[in-house]
Amino acid sequence: MASHRRPKQPSRTRVTVLTATAAAAVALSSQAAQAAPKQDKKDVKAQVDKLYEQAEQATEKYNGVKEDQNKLQKEVDRLQDKVARGQEELNQLRKGLGSVASGQYRSGSIDPSVQLFLSGDPDTYLDKASTLDQLSGHQAQELKTIAEKQRRLAQERAEAAGKIQDLTETRKALGEKKDEIKGKLAKAQELLNTLTAKEKAAMEAAEQRANRDNSRADLGDDVPASQRGAAALQAAQSKIGSPYVWGATGPSSFDCSGLTSWAYQQAGQSLPRTSQEQANAGTRIASESQLKPGDLVLFYNDLHHIGLYAGNGTVLHAPKPGASVRYESINNMPFAFGVRV
Repeated sequence: MASHRRPKQPSRTRVTVLTATAAAAVALSSQAAQAAPKQDKKDVKAQVDKLYEQAEQATEKYNGVKEDQNKLQKEVDRLQDKVARGQEELNQLRKGLGSVASGQYRSGSIDPSVQLFLSGDPDTYLDKASTLDQLSGHQAQELKTIAEKQRRLAQERAEAAGKIQDLTETRKALGEKKDEIKGKLAKAQELLNTLTAKEKAAMEAAEQRANRDNSRADLGDDVPASQRGAAALQAAQSKIGSPYVWGATGPSSFDCSGLTSWAYQQAGQSLPRTSQEQANAGTRIASESQLKPGDLVLFYNDLHHIGLYAGNGTVLHAPKPGASVRYESINNMPFAFGVRV
């Protein structure tokens, strides 16, 4: 028989405890929400600067891979041209021997040795020493020339195929590095988008102040170590205010190593493309106190940033995305060493 007893009601004490617990939970939740700090503008700037630094690291690697791609492309073009010329020479040799075969055929006395041409495989025939006795001196030389040309052509085709494979892999690596750079810059933009309009304006104003033509910077009275260094620095100074663009080598935009290589090119000196390669382009200067205007200045342990020493503890460089070529204190970045070209 079913029970019709009413369920036991919670005691007043239990209700009070439950109510207090629920209230406390709501209060704690509210406090946690209020305690969750809004991301500070300085934190955002620090994260953005870090992403820009990582993007520049990737950019220098991108520059190196792109340089490898350019070299490989030139090598592939050279080999393919060599193969084409070799094939044309082989065709001419075979054509000449074919004329001999045609003449002998018409006279009804085709030499067995000339049949070698028709086989399309001189190597196999020439490997048979007994057959060589059947060749006239002139025909033997022609056939040996054709066989050697075929061997060289096969080697050149194999070499070209290998270089083409290297080029394909290099292009893939280049695309991956480009995607990495774009990803870092996109992440930086996402962080910047979290700022209020007022915070954005303040940050942009600070950047614009730093980007302005700062030709009035106190460069002291240091004298360049060479005419080449002086000319390179003067060329770079003519580009103050030009925007930083990753992978750019001038004349209207630059990345860090793009600026230094362009500046020295104007001074008549060719430099490698990347900052890491430029680090070996001259005599190393270990101490900041020994730097002279026009010297290259390398920063960070992995040498992913480079600029030109301008004098009085100042470096002229292309800093980062969103910035322009400008003077800055050499102490703004961790100094590695200088290079006198």
